[in-house]
Amino acid sequence: MLSSKRAIYLFTALLLNAGLPALAQRPKNAPPNIVYILSDDLNWGDTGPFGQKKISTPNIDRIAREGILFTQAYAGNSVCAPSRSCLMQGKHPGHARVRDNSYQSYRESLQPGDFTVAAMLQHAGYKTGLFGKWGLSNYDQPGLPNDMGFDEFFGYLNQQHAHNFYPQYLYHNKERVYYPENGEHYKMENYSRPNPYDADGKVLPLGISDPSKAKYAFDEYAARGEDFIRNNKDKPFFLYLAYTIPHGMLIVPDLGEYKDKDWGMQYKQWAAMITRMDTEIGRVLALLKSLNLDENTLIIFSSDNGNPTGHDKEYIKDKSTPTISQFFNAASPTRGRKGDGYDGAFHIPALARWTNHIKPGAVSDLPWAFWDFLPTAADIAGVKPPTDIDGISILPTLLNKGTQKKHEFLYWEFEGNQSVRYGKWYGRRVNGGEVELYDLVADPQQSKDESAANPTVAAHIKEIMIREHTPSDVWPSPGESKEAFAKRLKEQGVPERENNLSKY
Repeated sequence: MLSSKRAIYLFTALLLNAGLPALAQRPKNAPPNIVYILSDDLNWGDTGPFGQKKISTPNIDRIAREGILFTQAYAGNSVCAPSRSCLMQGKHPGHARVRDNSYQSYRESLQPGDFTVAAMLQHAGYKTGLFGKWGLSNYDQPGLPNDMGFDEFFGYLNQQHAHNFYPQYLYHNKERVYYPENGEHYKMENYSRPNPYDADGKVLPLGISDPSKAKYAFDEYAARGEDFIRNNKDKPFFLYLAYTIPHGMLIVPDLGEYKDKDWGMQYKQWAAMITRMDTEIGRVLALLKSLNLDENTLIIFSSDNGNPTGHDKEYIKDKSTPTISQFFNAASPTRGRKGDGYDGAFHIPALARWTNHIKPGAVSDLPWAFWDFLPTAADIAGVKPPTDIDGISILPTLLNKGTQKKHEFLYWEFEGNQSVRYGKWYGRRVNGGEVELYDLVADPQQSKDESAANPTVAAHIKEIMIREHTPSDVWPSPGESKEAFAKRLKEQGVPERENNLSKY
């Protein structure tokens, strides 16, 4: 959609059913519905609005065409679970509960007393649903979706479980829904390696005796998400579609339009997974339209972290083989990858559409992050958000009305490393060391440390890093050794934690 102007937009931004009967409309003053679509490990440029040429995404393209494209949107963190914690809690990583996927084989969950955007909207009279991946508790932990504000949940709890697209079971609320049709594909020796496809481009999942009866998890929870819309069409709802595509192992029921492409299999699968997600998004758009909910529903679309490292190792035979990101030319315009601390680790594609409210074809360079979603949802629902959050409502930008408050800075921390976006400046500090400083406009690849030439800016960013970090009893603080952390926990009486990485 940005075509040849893509680079100009991006780097300038751094600077600164037919046939269904008509249904009765809800009252014009009814609270708007909110649908948040979160793709998992989507690259910056994997979709048409952000320059993709090889992968078909007509419905995501439509969201951009009929809504607003954000060039400066940021995830909560650079990997899955902590990013989602920020989205749900309205807090940056220095304050959010979950700050990594795990530490020393222990996964932390949300805890009693943690307040989420779902709980806020539930209290405001919304029906709330989550379909896809939660990633903020295991089955025996207190942070289950139904205990954190969601009326209905269907999908995965543990993100490792979500690597398998033909699982043994999924969860409906707190109960397991088993899929005997999926045989033994759930075993690692089956789902963790390349699976074959037949001559028609249909997958033959390993460990499944009758592939025609196999249940693809994405299709299962996506269908439940559509049902949630139908079942709650007469009341305001918050729908969190936490899609697992394209993360996890590369596998898709049908290669579709990519079957006969002269591409490596990993590229065909990646493209087919994204197009399958796009097709589902099209069904959601059509359903909202058929129920006369189109003009009263805000849709936000984004990815959960910056450029993923990809699922290439099973396919790459030599170093000259292009990665998935390279093949599709999908990397962020700034340096950084999933799991590191450079700008591209957090910089994500994001779109929003709200018919007759958001100006079609708009492009915004407003820097915002996942912790801004909660106060934005509060603004839309007409309620006050908690006072202990880090977010700012971006509703004025969505509606192009009023005065948009702006962040002085955006702050992240991950595995002891800290990062700050401060205007055109980007500061990075490795485990309590000195601040590296980069000019994102002049040096988007963050190759030249400008801290010596700009000591005042570097010192201010260091102050932000020190101030914004609140110590956790699950993860070491920046600069804190494992030994010092263990001593601190012992002094605080924190018991040793179990290995719960694979508690699905």
